[in-house]
Amino acid sequence: MSISVLNLTKTYGVQTAVNNISFSVKKGEIVGFLGPNGAGKSTTMKIITGHLAADSGEVKVCGVVTDENNITAKKKIGYLPEANPLYMDMYVREFLQFIANIHELKDQKKEIEEVIRTVGLKSESHKKIGQLSKGYKQRVGLAAALLHNPDVLILDEPTSGLDPNQITEIRSVIRSLAKDKTVLFSSHIMQEVEAICDRVIIINKGNIVADDLLINLQKMAPDSHNVLVEFKEAISVSLLETMEGVTGIKSIQPSVFNIQCSNPESIRKQLLQLSISHNLNIVSLQSEHQNLESVFKNLTT
Repeated sequence: MSISVLNLTKTYGVQTAVNNISFSVKKGEIVGFLGPNGAGKSTTMKIITGHLAADSGEVKVCGVVTDENNITAKKKIGYLPEANPLYMDMYVREFLQFIANIHELKDQKKEIEEVIRTVGLKSESHKKIGQLSKGYKQRVGLAAALLHNPDVLILDEPTSGLDPNQITEIRSVIRSLAKDKTVLFSSHIMQEVEAICDRVIIINKGNIVADDLLINLQKMAPDSHNVLVEFKEAISVSLLETMEGVTGIKSIQPSVFNIQCSNPESIRKQLLQLSISHNLNIVSLQSEHQNLESVFKNLTT
């Protein structure tokens, strides 16, 4: 296994951040590591990367016990922390040269140009890091994590601050990297996890509450849908409650409603009929199935 975590525990005073957890990740897997704020995600990632010592338990990276061979293990890991610490006064290539020197890379110029191309930094690579947008700063952090061609990638909120187009690009990068690497990443964006991951681990209050293939977790979702409707006019919730098959209604704005139901097609038809009979104007109408997000909520609340 590329990552092996066995009976890992970490406490801060009276608070147990990680409570005797165990899991493993093999080469070629992209695993989403999910949990609410304070659940123990970042603590676990910091222990795996050797930036934090555990109270008990064992972590192996590519067969190397991190406590016994910290430097050797770190050479096998590319880590993008949530905070993404960067030197703002350094130019992009200057910073990557600094990272290349730390890793004692041989063909540094070639490796730097390759990683700049991989993460899409070419157009901004002549600038100081402090001049970059948040999205491009995130790319610099990812480039630094990839520069030494590690076997294992640990990514803590890798798409934070990126726009939709950049998210798609980074998603493609992560997928391509996973062909010959192990990727463990955390995210609060469930759609991102569903788009990238093969498997999901969910941690809550320091305990692992789920560890399964994404497709299996999605099957655990309740047979429920959300229909989001926006009217041009403000309307009463009581009018929407007259429709058959409605299990719940959340008023987002006086003219915008999230309708929970088991048959979204029926609700859409009833909304159109309702708009005609009451002379209402529907601005937008869309539906989505509750998948990983609903499972996550059920397991962590």
